[in-house]
Amino acid sequence: MKIIYPLALLLLTGLYAIGQQATVKGIVKNEKGDTLTAASVFIKGKKIGTYTSATGEYELVNLAPGSYTIQVSLIGYEPAAQKINLAAGESQTIDFILKETLYELQQVEITGRRESGYKNTSSFIGTKTATPLKDVPQAVSYVTKELMQDQAAARVGDVVKNFSGVNQFSANNDITMRGFRVYAGNGTMLVNGLRANASFWKQPPANYLERVEVIKGPVSALFGNASPGGTINRVTKKPLDQPRKSISFITGSYNTFRALADFTGPMNESKTLLYRLNVAYENSQSFRDLQFEKNIVVAPSISFLPNDKTRLNFDLVYNKSNSRIDRGQSAFENDLYSTPVSLSLNAVNDHLNEEQYNITTSLTHNFTSNTSFNIAYIRTSYSEDLFEHRSNNTYAKDVNGKPVNFLVERQVFDRRSKEFNDNISAYFTHNMYTGPLEHKIVAGYDYAQSKLPVGSAQLTASGYLRKDGTAGGYNGDSSKYVTYRYTTKIDGRDTTLYLVKPNVPTYDLTKNEHNMEDASKYVYTPTANEATTPRLNFLHGAYVQDQIQFGRLQLLLGLRYEWFIDKVNYTRSNEKRVTQTALLPRLGLVYAINKNINAYALYAQGYNPQAASSQADTAKGGPFDPLQSKIIEAGLKSEWFNKRLSVTTSVYQIEQTNALYDFPTAAHPLGLAQIGKEISKGFELEVVGQITDNWNVVLNYAYNEAELTDAGSLDKDLIGRQKPNAPRNMGNFWTKYTFKNKALRGLGIGVGGNYVTERYVSLNRTQTLPGYELLNAALYYRIDKFQIQFNMNNIMDKTYWVGGYDFLRLFPGAPRNWLATVAYTF
Repeated sequence: MKIIYPLALLLLTGLYAIGQQATVKGIVKNEKGDTLTAASVFIKGKKIGTYTSATGEYELVNLAPGSYTIQVSLIGYEPAAQKINLAAGESQTIDFILKETLYELQQVEITGRRESGYKNTSSFIGTKTATPLKDVPQAVSYVTKELMQDQAAARVGDVVKNFSGVNQFSANNDITMRGFRVYAGNGTMLVNGLRANASFWKQPPANYLERVEVIKGPVSALFGNASPGGTINRVTKKPLDQPRKSISFITGSYNTFRALADFTGPMNESKTLLYRLNVAYENSQSFRDLQFEKNIVVAPSISFLPNDKTRLNFDLVYNKSNSRIDRGQSAFENDLYSTPVSLSLNAVNDHLNEEQYNITTSLTHNFTSNTSFNIAYIRTSYSEDLFEHRSNNTYAKDVNGKPVNFLVERQVFDRRSKEFNDNISAYFTHNMYTGPLEHKIVAGYDYAQSKLPVGSAQLTASGYLRKDGTAGGYNGDSSKYVTYRYTTKIDGRDTTLYLVKPNVPTYDLTKNEHNMEDASKYVYTPTANEATTPRLNFLHGAYVQDQIQFGRLQLLLGLRYEWFIDKVNYTRSNEKRVTQTALLPRLGLVYAINKNINAYALYAQGYNPQAASSQADTAKGGPFDPLQSKIIEAGLKSEWFNKRLSVTTSVYQIEQTNALYDFPTAAHPLGLAQIGKEISKGFELEVVGQITDNWNVVLNYAYNEAELTDAGSLDKDLIGRQKPNAPRNMGNFWTKYTFKNKALRGLGIGVGGNYVTERYVSLNRTQTLPGYELLNAALYYRIDKFQIQFNMNNIMDKTYWVGGYDFLRLFPGAPRNWLATVAYTF
């Protein structure tokens, strides 16, 4: 009994104290009456704060009686403050109206995005200024970090299904966008709006990303040479002015383990120095034989904001990766289901060791309320240590030169290479009026350089063994080659075949065995290719852009002049220099039909230089003119449910000319000719955001016709055929609902699906990949600062392929798999 009275007294004291605590709540709006999401609301001098919800509301609870100063801030608006006095148990409602600042925001984001949820309001990728996406006269898609977390997406390739008109070309860092291939090597991968190199073999990790953006169609007028399908931009997480810390641990199928951490906040009391640190560790296997991933990612970021006019940011992303290259599944000729999707052609002693870093520094300074200067620089380094057994893209041959369709001919690559990229982007913005016209003028200069220095090299082992100890291709004459007998079972019966001995052991699809191969016995030859031939290419681009507004009408006029220089075999006696120039216009129109709906139209031109290997090889007849493209696009962009939900529809036609096709002549037996024309046209729909503050949704659909329309006198049978790995129809949905009632508070559920129709695997073959429909789901449960998450993908355990080159190089999707996440926020 003696202990009961002190406990009762303590309990009553606690209840009394809770009853004395006060509350402040309210709504934050702008001068137009629109509610503002993710505005920072905090008490001056205290570590107490919050952010406004999707409806602009905030609430500060458990405040002791006393006097406080409530401060509100949001990028793009002037901060506001109000002093209050709180009595014991009192609840006050304090609303704020923020005034828009006239200072121009920077091209590269300096401080972090405070919005939470699936919707993003503004982007720099569409105009190189902080423009609301509804006012950008071009289709822009995005996936926020919140959606990536809800889907447990580990890599950029995991999120492309959420974009309309975008799907994987292969399992590598290689996608199809509106029917055109986009990959790390064709100048269309950006980091924070700057050109950056990336691994072709592995998709970049997603843990350090704020969002992934895609701007559809040619964007050469903004960023220089690029694919006509579009450009991917990875926006890294930036520091916040309020402390946030989180750690999470993920485990699941295929012995997956990931550990992630994200820390951010101010480094001084004045909040002029902010930091963010993201780290990640991954160790996982795969449903694919011998495939694995070991990754370490360290991504610090520091922002310095000495005053309202000057902002400086520094970002580093370092990624060290150990894995194997996945060259895909091989199957019997014309029999897609003849081998398991797990089958790979690797040997146990294969490896791919990669190391990459991106260093970004950016500065913005406002000279006046109407004039600002922005400059950003990125340095990218990529190194590769590769040893792999892979298919030689054909079946092995018997002594008569006849293919044996269950033996795959293999080759070996042993390569070391390094590549360095630099990009500087500098521009001025100026706001002015000419009569009733409001102008936002951008004038700037870009310099980008890519260098593959001396010291990269590759040895290749392939072909068949000759009696003289060399190796080479086989044409059916066995007298000069080593032959042997091979016994196996065909249709259950022992069968003896007479084969030519390969330089690298062939892979028997009927046995599905992996060995430690003795690579010292192979006959190697040095190989020159784009990954090993020293080269230096750089571009200069000067551009001007004017965004003109007159009432409901906005006009975007842009013009860029670019000159591109490519030096292949530079520093060598056979150095070859190719110089190309381009004048690239861009014209956009936006009309506000009402406060919710904008209509837009776009005309733009683009270009992309031909591959360095085609330019440098005299046997092919180069140099060749660059690929040229143009787009006509129109659509509607709208916002609903108090701007929580955005809906975009678009129709487009993209035309590309100067594509290269085989054209042998007496002077150039391996010659190429620029006779191709390709047209891609289609329709897209995207719905992103919140229907209510606890119901998030992503929905997209795309119809695309991407066809070769002109090949001169060659390959007439290919006219009108859909381009490889470009489905005519595709769609995706994902929705998350969080329960608010008391009994289920903290519980959430997510459901999603993917739909892709049949695709060709190459332009000149009849092999196709079947369409597929996938179903995914997730459960979430939050307990105070803890969240437990469970994701199940491919619930119906469908067999499907995301892409491929032919039936010797297929890229299957994962069978049914699961991931469990435990996260703690503090």
